[in-house]
Amino acid sequence: MAIEQGTLWQAGPWEHRFVPANGARFHVVLSGPESGELVVLLHGFPQFWWAWRAQLVALAEAGYRVAAMDIRGFGGSDKPPAGHSTPVLTADVAGVVRSLGRDRAVVVGHDFGGLLAWSMPVLEPRATRAVALLAAPHPVPLLRPNNHLSARARAFLARIQVPWFPERALRRGELVTRVLTDMSAPGRQLPEEELLAYQAVMRMPSVAHTSLEHLRWLVRSTPRPDGRRYLAAMARPVTVPVLAIRGGADRFTPPAAFATDPAHVQGPLRTAVVPGAGHLLPEEAPAAVTGLLLDFLASLPD
Repeated sequence: MAIEQGTLWQAGPWEHRFVPANGARFHVVLSGPESGELVVLLHGFPQFWWAWRAQLVALAEAGYRVAAMDIRGFGGSDKPPAGHSTPVLTADVAGVVRSLGRDRAVVVGHDFGGLLAWSMPVLEPRATRAVALLAAPHPVPLLRPNNHLSARARAFLARIQVPWFPERALRRGELVTRVLTDMSAPGRQLPEEELLAYQAVMRMPSVAHTSLEHLRWLVRSTPRPDGRRYLAAMARPVTVPVLAIRGGADRFTPPAAFATDPAHVQGPLRTAVVPGAGHLLPEEAPAAVTGLLLDFLASLPD
C-alpha cells in the first residue's frame, strides 16, 4: 500500500504534494490560502501527517497556510537507509519551508515531532518564527538518565534498541496497537480508523525500520560525539515565542518530565494543560488543541 494510491485517510480539503528538500523528497499535505502565514505540522511516532487532519482544516479556515509533512522515514516521504539523526531531520524541515517558497514558518510538533520543533529555533533559527510543542519535553532533560519518563516510555525505548524484532511487531500491528494504547488517556477506545491507518502505514516498505532509527539515534547517540554536539547546541536557550501543551492524563510523559522546560526558554512562553487528554493530543483533544494553537498564532507579533 502506498500513500499516493488514494486511501481513506487522504480524502479532505487539502492538496498532496511531493517537495524536494535537503537531498530527499517529502510528502507534504497543504491546506489554506497561499497568502497565509505558513504553519508546519510535525507528527509523532508511530503516526504520519494524517494525525493533524483536524488542525489542517481548522487552521486553514482561519486563514493560515498549513503544511503537514511526513517526517523522513515515515509515510510517503523518502526512507533512506542512513541519515536519521535529529539535526538532519531538523534540516529537512527548514528545507521544506524554503521549498514551499517561504523564509520561515511557525513549527508545531507533537511527540517526536515536538523534539524537532524544539530543535528548530536553535539549529535552524532563520527558518523558525515560533514553535508549539505538544506532549514533548525539551530534548536536553529528556535525554538524561533522570528524565522522569514513565515506565511505559522507558520500556518502549528499551524494547526498540534490539534489531529486527521491533520492526516485525510494527509490521504485524501489535506494537502499533500497544504504543497507541499506552499513549492514550486511561479508558480511551482507539478509533478503528486510526488504528487501521497507522498499522497500514507501518506495513509500507522500510517504514517500520526507518521510523525506529530516529528513536534509536536519540538513545544511542548520547555518549557519541554527534549526540554530545547536539545536546551542547540544544543547551542554548530558545528565544522565539513558545507554546508548550501537555495532556492532563498523559501516562507516557508525566508532569515531572516538563518541569525544566521554562529554563530552556528566554523568549515568550505559554504553557497549557488539556484536562483528561493523554499523549495523543491532536486526536484526543482536537478542538482544545486547535483553540490553543489559534490563540498562540494570533498573539505572535507582526
